[in-house]
Amino acid sequence: MPASPSTARAINDRLALRLLQQEGPLTAGQLKKLTGLSRPSVADLVERLAEAGLIGVVGESGEQRRGPNARLYGIVADRAHLAALDVRTEGVAVVVADLLGSVLAEASVPIAYETDTGPAVEQAVALVERTAKEAGVERLHTVGVGAPGLIDPATGELRDSTGLPEWHRRLAAALQERFEARVVVENETNLAALAEQRDGAARDRDTFVLLWLGHGIGAAVVLDGVLRRGASGGTGEIGFLPVPGTGGMPSATGCEGGFHSLAGAAAVAELARGFGVVAPAVEHEPHAAALVREAVSWVNSGSAPASNSGSAPVPETGGVVDSAAGGGGGPRSSPRPLGAVTPGSDSMGGQSADLSAGSGGGSRSSPRPLGLRPAVGAASEFLDALADRVALGAASVIAVLDPGCVVLSGEVGRAGGEVLAARVRERLARMTPLPTEVRAGTLGGGAVLRGALLMARDGAQDELFAPPER
Repeated sequence: MPASPSTARAINDRLALRLLQQEGPLTAGQLKKLTGLSRPSVADLVERLAEAGLIGVVGESGEQRRGPNARLYGIVADRAHLAALDVRTEGVAVVVADLLGSVLAEASVPIAYETDTGPAVEQAVALVERTAKEAGVERLHTVGVGAPGLIDPATGELRDSTGLPEWHRRLAAALQERFEARVVVENETNLAALAEQRDGAARDRDTFVLLWLGHGIGAAVVLDGVLRRGASGGTGEIGFLPVPGTGGMPSATGCEGGFHSLAGAAAVAELARGFGVVAPAVEHEPHAAALVREAVSWVNSGSAPASNSGSAPVPETGGVVDSAAGGGGGPRSSPRPLGAVTPGSDSMGGQSADLSAGSGGGSRSSPRPLGLRPAVGAASEFLDALADRVALGAASVIAVLDPGCVVLSGEVGRAGGEVLAARVRERLARMTPLPTEVRAGTLGGGAVLRGALLMARDGAQDELFAPPER
């Protein structure tokens, strides 16, 4: 059954607006070519959208003669303004943008974990107010919020969760009350996946999984272009995934004993200490990320032979401490079969992560004083052991979903970059018959904020670009 004239007009209008969003300003002739519509139909839709205040003339094309055909039409960027927030346990970051998603102002503020709920909410809301004022924005149309925790699919709100500040749950209502704006909340890992799919490492993928490696562990699942949340909003809670080597099992009330105990920030920091990796703390990120970044820098530098047989003076600020005991300079142990996990070992393939070092059997948890680095080998072995752990969790996800692509994100994933991604890729090639790319996220620490802004922009455009109700 053919569409009615009004439905056809609405479809054509949405198509033209999406093209202007994706391509930028276009002439009527370019719209005709891209939409396949007739010249009169394009002229009609341009007139309709201009009268609605959605598009306007933004310049002239240098490729066209002067006159009506040379006019460049673009979306009216200040038709609506947006805010996006990245909410963390230690603070909040915000950007204010126009309808096209162009950032007009940005700011952040630390909020101590022990801050009472009321003052914490007020600090976050006041930050949005100040940032909007700095951007010259009087009214916000839509606010997108990214936060850790589960989103209740029935209400769209953060579910009550132990370990997260209460002000996180109160923030959305406070924002809606203060700004009378539409407020949309989404899990931070899901927003990172949205950003990586639109603008980052997964731009060419309709199906992929993003692994979030940070303070905690999570995953975002995108299948056939759609973000999957699950019946209760818990898709991707892989911190609860039972895995070997943790000495326990997760429970309904906590993920200790699950994959979190292998790959969460605290576990990664402990693993690094076992290999003698040290690094200065960095504010507002888990220390595990700094440790991984330090190890990657030494592996990339290749400034020493890849063995445990020697050390060189280094600054006191960080590095890899030579913890080899005795004269053993070769590998600390022989590789174990893929999947083997034994006491004192962290190996699922490749070099063992046994905490003894060299033939002398000294403990890696009692490193030599700061100021001496070993050869690059210890840093490389630490990254190998970390890749073993990440691959173990990733392989389980791959076996169930067959995503074809895994993107590593979160503070630890970003710190590991392509060096860690390559190691995980190598291990997965041995662990699963399903071909899977492993990519490092490309959007850095701004992935969640970018995802929140994209979510807000999509919501605002869906509302503003919708055909008028008859």
